[in-house]
Amino acid sequence: MRHFQALVRIDTTDPPGNETRVVEYVKKVLEAEGIPVTVAAKDPARANLIARLKGNGSKKPLLIMGHSDTVKVDLAKWTFPPFSATRTGGHVYGRGTRDDKPDVMAGMMTMLLLKRTGARLDRDVIFVVEAGEEANTVPGIGYLTEQRWSEIDAEICLAEGGGVTRSGGKLRYASVQTTEKMPRAAKLIVTGPAGHGSRPLRTNAVVHLARAVEKIAMWDPPMRFNDTTRSYFEKLANISTPEDAARYKGLFDPQKSPAIREYLAEHEPGTYSMLHTSISPNIITAGYQVNVIPSSAEATLDIRALPDEDVPAFYELMTKVINDPSVKVVADSRNQRPGAMPSRIDSPAYHAIEAAFKKIYGVPTLPTMSTGATDMAFLRAKGVQCYGIGTMGDVEDAAKGFGAHSDQERILEEAVYKHLEFFWEAVTSIAGPGR
Repeated sequence: MRHFQALVRIDTTDPPGNETRVVEYVKKVLEAEGIPVTVAAKDPARANLIARLKGNGSKKPLLIMGHSDTVKVDLAKWTFPPFSATRTGGHVYGRGTRDDKPDVMAGMMTMLLLKRTGARLDRDVIFVVEAGEEANTVPGIGYLTEQRWSEIDAEICLAEGGGVTRSGGKLRYASVQTTEKMPRAAKLIVTGPAGHGSRPLRTNAVVHLARAVEKIAMWDPPMRFNDTTRSYFEKLANISTPEDAARYKGLFDPQKSPAIREYLAEHEPGTYSMLHTSISPNIITAGYQVNVIPSSAEATLDIRALPDEDVPAFYELMTKVINDPSVKVVADSRNQRPGAMPSRIDSPAYHAIEAAFKKIYGVPTLPTMSTGATDMAFLRAKGVQCYGIGTMGDVEDAAKGFGAHSDQERILEEAVYKHLEFFWEAVTSIAGPGR
């Protein structure tokens, strides 16, 4: 807890990041116990840390990773200062308490425990504290995979992306992220003649854009399961109420599925997003004066593609759905993470994680596809089997404004300790003899 609070109190808001502050802290702790540390920095202010404990070399390494940066804060909305790590009511409050200082703490403590106990290892265990996950992957995972790959090359990786869900104070299930959607962006661009606002035009770019945005936002793109999402919905049905179970099972019935998808779009948007490549129109730009019909208008779309999506073909399908020759779909290639095949859900590593969740929390494990993005995408693209894990949290916290990225981010004190217990169990099971 002392280390966890110290890490939360280090302001690594990204931008600018200043993650080197965390690296300096972790480096001091590890080196004090004889664990060698490498500071890897593309930007001196935004360093990454690499530490390695050697195994017998009979198997390829295990990589454990946490990112040291956090998202921004709006100071006026915090009851407790966001970098105070205030402990009250059984919680620790602060930016990064959920995302992702617990993984930094658990990785660091696991390295210390492996060293102190002289644990026997078939695999090297590599611990990475990475910069830039929240806003800029260039100084972090981009730099590490492009220029320091030999130092972090591994067969298996544990990083953020999953967790343990409580509802009404009762543990329900654990989730392991085995794949994730690919962030893609596009713009809808419309051009037309400008004119005087007193003489409305049928060719008004704003009107055409508005119609296109509505069509694309209300469209139900083709549904497609992969091994992860198929297993997720099958297992979710087994632990759900009869009503919810029938709904999740009905997704596999072509006759029932359309109505169920519409229900999920309204009531469970996160679940709905797992079924297909999603589109969210988030920025609209047009016009500069109230009495001038603009000659152009554009909407920026946040597209989250399924791992195997043919994105150019999907853009063509979007064009057909819009069905308006004045609207152009233009791809935006900035800030993309690479696509990759999902990690296996039948591997010894996955089963070891499943067993660790069962031992520490007593819950079943569901493989999940993240609708967001993590830096594991860069590692999967290199062939690493990546598994996203995480802390225990109350499902009600998000609606109350206590979730990750919220204005009152918090974690259960119990969850801090449980996370380290799980981490130790998973790491020693995967890297220890016989795995």
